[in-house]
Amino acid sequence: MQTKEQEEIEVMQEPAGKSHRVLWIVLALALLAGLVFVKIKYFPSTTGKGAGGGKGGPGAAGPGGGGRGGAQRLAVQVYVVKPTNLSDEVAATGSVLADESVVIKSELSGKITSLHIREGQPVRKGQLLFSINADEAQAAIRKQEYNIKLFRDQERRQRTLLDKEYISAQEYEQANNQLLTAQSDLQALRATLDKAYVKAPFDGVLGLTTATVGTYVSPGAEITTLSRIRPVKIDFAVPGRFANNVRVGDLVSVTDESTNKQYEAKVYALDPQIDPVSRTQPVRARYANAKNELRPGAFVRVNLKLGESTDALQVPTESVIPEASGYSVYTVQGGKMVPKKVKIGIRSDKVIQITDGLAVGDSVIRTGILQVKPGDAVRATK
Repeated sequence: MQTKEQEEIEVMQEPAGKSHRVLWIVLALALLAGLVFVKIKYFPSTTGKGAGGGKGGPGAAGPGGGGRGGAQRLAVQVYVVKPTNLSDEVAATGSVLADESVVIKSELSGKITSLHIREGQPVRKGQLLFSINADEAQAAIRKQEYNIKLFRDQERRQRTLLDKEYISAQEYEQANNQLLTAQSDLQALRATLDKAYVKAPFDGVLGLTTATVGTYVSPGAEITTLSRIRPVKIDFAVPGRFANNVRVGDLVSVTDESTNKQYEAKVYALDPQIDPVSRTQPVRARYANAKNELRPGAFVRVNLKLGESTDALQVPTESVIPEASGYSVYTVQGGKMVPKKVKIGIRSDKVIQITDGLAVGDSVIRTGILQVKPGDAVRATK
């Protein structure tokens, strides 16, 4: 017979065992529900409602059908190739040069006695810029003029004696030669004196200077600069393969890098040789620069138009795929992607000319290029 204490222990153990079983059942149901959710959410069934090919089943012909049906075709945008107008242009970089430019230097040594340089101001040809102390040269000229007067009198007397045959012809030639030599020395002294007065060699604009009256200068010392900036020259170079297409008189579009303004210049000279290092043809154009728009030394972009075509084939830049062996594009033929090798010509930021590989009417893929492979079914939209 069980005692009263044993009966109480059995009664307490029975509810505890039932609660554990219920807990395990709840956990198992929760795990099963989680698996079902994952299956439905991330691994949906590709079959329809019925196993026998009912609505939405494998054999359905509607848009909800499986396999490689119409809904599985990748939608891509295409560009239909057609003839377009194309300007054959060459883009290059160039520099602005003064039409004439010279560094004004002193040819003599001495102190500057007068200075007529107005920095940044225009001057006329022959206008005095500065002068150097020329007292010694002037004194030497006066001395030589006295000598010439003496030698001229001697030559006149010797000629009279020669006419009367009192002296030989050799004695007269010595006197005459002495006179001629003195006259030549006088010309040299006057030329030296002219160097003491430095004048503008042409019309232009003066640069800056550090010279002042009293500055001692040596031969070759730089005093200032003189530049003619109306007109200006535009120096640039085109690839050698275009050398035969550039002509004197061609118009070029010049864009100032600092202001982004465009100007029209005209080619007036071509270098007779192609640069052997860069393989480019040096070209020089001229711009009137009536309002001083372009400054010498400025960096400019140059576009030279070589011709214009009315039947060029162009495609969007994003459609052309660079490869190791050249270039290719993806086309749509019969609802499938077909790659084609092409050759390119002139290119810009938005379009590229196709010189070989495409024909008018071809549909070139411009979007989804990374998602398709040769032979994939695609659905083209313009």
